[in-house]
Formats: sequence, C-alpha cells, structure tokens
Amino acid sequence: MPDLSEEFRLPVACPDCGSHLFKASQVHNPDDRVFCASCRRYLCLYHEAQKLLRLGPGSEREALIEEVVNRPAR
Repeated sequence: MPDLSEEFRLPVACPDCGSHLFKASQVHNPDDRVFCASCRRYLCLYHEAQKLLRLGPGSEREALIEEVVNRPAR
C-alpha cells in the first residue's frame, strides 16, 4: 500500500526530538493530523501547520532551510 503522506518542514521543532520535519496527509484536509517525521509525535492539525508556515521562520537561516525542504517536487 503506498504512503499517502508528505513531509514538510515547519519553523517549530518537535517538543520530543527536536526535528523540524513533519508528515501530513497529501489530501490536505484542515482537520488532518500532523506528526513528527522522526518520532511520530502528534503536533497539530493541518490548518494550524499552515498558519505556522504563513507566520514564517524565526531567522534568515531557517527561511533558507524551509525554502529548500518545502520546495514542490518536480
């Protein structure tokens, strides 16, 4: 069965492991749950993750990393 989730980077780190990579359903329903890609801890709902992305990163360094990681697949 294929994996129907996608990974993306958020400006906030996982409270358990410190990773910035998270997974959510490719469907992008607002109420889909977002989990840490490393330790699988629940972080928030998809619409809340999108709000975090709109608020932006805390530094220029974080902005560059997010730009590369969250770039659409070609």
